[in-house]
Amino acid sequence: MSERTAPPDTVLLRGGEVHSPADPFATAMVVERGQIAWVGSEGAADAFAEGVGEVIDLDGALVTPAFTDAHVHTTATGLALTGLDLSGAPSLEDALALVREFAAARAHDRVLIGHGWDAARWPGGRPPTRAELDAATGGRPLYLSRIDVHSAVVTTALLDMVPGSNGFVDGPLTRDDHHAVRATALAAISPAQRTEAQRAALTHAASLGIGSVHECAGPDISSEDDFTGLLRLAAEEPGPRVVGYWAERDIEKARGLGAIGAAGDLFVDGALGSHTACLREPYADAGHTGTAYLDAAAVAAHVVACTEAGLQAGFHAIGDAAVTTVVEGVRAAAEKVGLARVRAARHRVEHAEMLTPDTIAAFAELGLTASVQPAFDALWGGEDGMYAQRLGAGRARALNPFAALLRAGVPLAFGSDSPVTPLDPWGTVRAAAFHRTPEHRVSVRAAFTAHTRGGWRAIGRDDAGVLVPGAPADYAVWRTGELVVQAPDDRVARWSTDPRSGTPGLPDLSPGTGLPVCLRTVVGGRTVFVRPGE
Repeated sequence: MSERTAPPDTVLLRGGEVHSPADPFATAMVVERGQIAWVGSEGAADAFAEGVGEVIDLDGALVTPAFTDAHVHTTATGLALTGLDLSGAPSLEDALALVREFAAARAHDRVLIGHGWDAARWPGGRPPTRAELDAATGGRPLYLSRIDVHSAVVTTALLDMVPGSNGFVDGPLTRDDHHAVRATALAAISPAQRTEAQRAALTHAASLGIGSVHECAGPDISSEDDFTGLLRLAAEEPGPRVVGYWAERDIEKARGLGAIGAAGDLFVDGALGSHTACLREPYADAGHTGTAYLDAAAVAAHVVACTEAGLQAGFHAIGDAAVTTVVEGVRAAAEKVGLARVRAARHRVEHAEMLTPDTIAAFAELGLTASVQPAFDALWGGEDGMYAQRLGAGRARALNPFAALLRAGVPLAFGSDSPVTPLDPWGTVRAAAFHRTPEHRVSVRAAFTAHTRGGWRAIGRDDAGVLVPGAPADYAVWRTGELVVQAPDDRVARWSTDPRSGTPGLPDLSPGTGLPVCLRTVVGGRTVFVRPGE
C-alpha cells in the first residue's frame, strides 16, 4: 500500500473481505470520485481491473466503514498525546515524579498542562496538594485535569494568573473555579502549540481507522479560536472529518463559528468521579447530590430556539436527576413547537449514563440520540470500580444500559470523550459487547454500527457510515483474525456461507483476543493514513 497526495478518480480494492450489507460475501470494492461505486465478488471485479487509477491488493485484509468518534475534545487529546499524561500513574508518588520530569523537560512552556490523574485508583485515594505540585514544578504554573475533566488541581503560580482566585480551595477545583483556571491555562498556550496538538490528535485518530470526529467544544471547555482553528485545519489538511458542536445557548454564536449545533458539552451537570453529576439521591461517599447547571425551563428554551433555527440542541447529562431535567425540558419544547419538529432535529444527549425505564422511553419518544461512551464502563464499572464507590453497587449496576436503549429504539452514537478515555474504536466496540453488567451488553454488530453509521445519523446523515454504492468513500483496511458473527444470545459462531444470514462478519473481539490493526484509512476517497511497511 502506498500513500497518495491526491486520490485517483477510480480505485479497485480486491482480494479481501468487504463489510457491506449490499453483499455480505463481498471481496472487492470500487471507489469512484470519493464515493463507493460498487461492492461485489472477486470474479466480478475483473470487469473493473482495466482503466482504474489504482488497484489495491488487500491480501486478505478486512475493509469496513471508517469509525466515527461522536465525542472528542481534539486539542486536549493532542495535548495529552504530546504532553503530560497521568492516566497510567499507579500512585500519587508516581504522578508527582512524572510532573517533576515533565517540568524539567518543558522549561520554556509558559504554563504546564497535564491530564489524566485519578486518585480513586491510587493507594490512599488522595489527590496531590498544591504544595506538593509547587515543589514538583519548582513554582511554575501547572494545570492538571482529573481524568473526567470536570475538576483539576493547580499550582499557586497558576492561581496567581487567575483574577479573583484568592478564595479557591487547596484541592480539586470544580464548577466555576475549575472553568476559570482551565480558561487561564488554555489561553496561555501558543497558537503554534495548539495547532501542533490538534494535528497530533487527528493524525492519531486516522491511524486508528477513525474517519470523522465530533468536536464537542464550548466557552467552558476551550475557546472560539481553538474551535475555529480546528475546523480550518481539518478543512485544509488531509485527515479525519471534523464536525463541530459549540456548547453555548447563543444560537447565532454557534452558527457563526461554524458549528452544526449549539450542543455537545452544554452542561446540565458534571461528572460522577468529581462528585458533580446531579443525582436524585446523595452519593454513597458524599453527603450531597451533585451539581445542577441548568433547569428544565432553560433546557426547553434552548431546544425551542435550536429547533426553530434549524440547529441541533444537545446537552451533557450524566446523573439521573440531570437526565430527567433534559427529558422534561425537551418534552416541554415539543409541546410548544410540535413533537414532529423536535424528533426531526435529532437533538442529542451526551453521556446519558444514569437512565431509568421512563427516561429511556422518553428518549425514544422525543427522538433523542444517546451519544455514549462504552469505555466508561470498562474503566469505572464493576463491583469495585469508581461507579460503585460513588453510588453503591446497586445503582452502579444500572449505569450505561445500552441494550435497553437499543430495544427501545433509541439511536446510539459511540464515542470516547477523549482524552477522558483514549481514542480506541475497536476497544469501544468490545466494551459495549462485553459490558461489565451482562444485561446491558449489545452484539458486536450493533456496537460496530453505533460507532460507524450511528455517528453519521447523529448529524442527520442517513446515507453514510456504510459501504454501499453512493455512500461517501470513508473506509478503513484492517489486519485481523477470523471473522465471526455474534448471535443474539452472545454466542460467537464461525462465519457461515449461508446466504440466508445476510450478515457480514466482524472480527472476534472476545476478551483476550487481539484487536484489529489499521493498515489504511481513507476519507472521501483520499488516503489519510497508511501504516508504514504496508
